Amino acid sequence: MANPTQYQFDLPKKGRPSEVILNEPWYPGIQKYWSSCTTKRSVDPILGIKAVVIHATAGSSSEGAISVMKQPEPASFHWLVPDENEPQHGYFVWACVPEALAAWHVRNSVSHKDVNENAKKVNHWSLGIEVVNTQISDPFSTWQIEATARIVRYCWAKYPNLAHVVSHARLDPDRRADPGSNFDWNKFKELVLNGENDSVSDLVALATPATKIKNSAAQGCCSG
Repeated sequence: MANPTQYQFDLPKKGRPSEVILNEPWYPGIQKYWSSCTTKRSVDPILGIKAVVIHATAGSSSEGAISVMKQPEPASFHWLVPDENEPQHGYFVWACVPEALAAWHVRNSVSHKDVNENAKKVNHWSLGIEVVNTQISDPFSTWQIEATARIVRYCWAKYPNLAHVVSHARLDPDRRADPGSNFDWNKFKELVLNGENDSVSDLVALATPATKIKNSAAQGCCSG
């Protein structure tokens, strides 16, 4: 049986996706709770991101997962992947916390020697994905695995120093086992590393690449 405490792979220097688009509407009303369940990052919100952490909710619904962001001692996460019995399943993932903020999805005291040089305060240099799953004889759907891999590919394309994809159990094995042995980590890894880039739309292709735009001496609204 798969051991979630061993779930980790590092992203290669080559093969970074060039175009990955997420369908990620905000969970309705979630913005109200950011002030009580997030923190300003202690690292650069782009260059400082080193890891993506994969979680499972240990609950049966997105609503239940969102409820933890409202508790007196809240937790939080950047994305939420719906379960197969929810109408959003197969269509989109929920955005829950702005990527520029640190979500509270890993204890500050934990770390791993193979993840960002054993650095603590993982929340500040990571992004968190929660997948709705009860963790009790509850298989993950094929779409949930694909959607989670797509989020990671989106992050890989966006964050130049992203290096690690790791389970919650890997970082906190004494307290957590998620995303659990039913999560097909090998299939997930294959999708992340070898997934296809999104096709570039005709309208995007019409734009002149930034590398080919000549410098302008003109002063305009965007001049610093």
